[in-house]
Amino acid sequence: IDRSLFHSSSHLHLTGVAAAVSSSMREAVQQALTFAKEQGSSISFDTNLRPSLWPDTDTMVNTINQLAFACDIVLPGVEEGKILVGSEDPETIADFYLSQGVNTVIVKLGGQGAYYKTATGESATVAGYPVKEVIDTVGAGDSFAVGVISALLDGESTEQATRRGNLFGSLAVQVRGDSEGLPTRAQLNELA
Repeated sequence: IDRSLFHSSSHLHLTGVAAAVSSSMREAVQQALTFAKEQGSSISFDTNLRPSLWPDTDTMVNTINQLAFACDIVLPGVEEGKILVGSEDPETIADFYLSQGVNTVIVKLGGQGAYYKTATGESATVAGYPVKEVIDTVGAGDSFAVGVISALLDGESTEQATRRGNLFGSLAVQVRGDSEGLPTRAQLNELA
């Protein structure tokens, strides 16, 4: 990883998929995390579990959780919480990561929306957006992350960021492909 890439950055987003690919990718993810911390950048992490890429469940859980503990914002899905934390309760999942020093946890609840909780105790469930027809769920979680992170970088509150994440996730499932449903800035302004 070229350290100079981090000199002008303010935020780093990591995903559990990258950490799952290989041991050298895990080292690269850890190095990127270290460089971002040194730069003072905020760091978000989508746990994004891919069990088939890991040698075993214990390695996956331990590695993903250690990476999550080093981040400011963690974005697990409720089903991932069952594997990583041993619970499907959104508040229990959030409390687990908050107790390890994470600042904000936003638990994805699928079509039901998302639950967030911050280190200051702010919490709420933000309802999802109605979707007439689900075409393809590929990319929904990544689109959710894009919505959350872009809103936070725009200076929005955690609740507003969670709402935008829900919006982007709902748009993603209505089309085929990973990112084809994401709005442009002009489209977002019209939707907001």
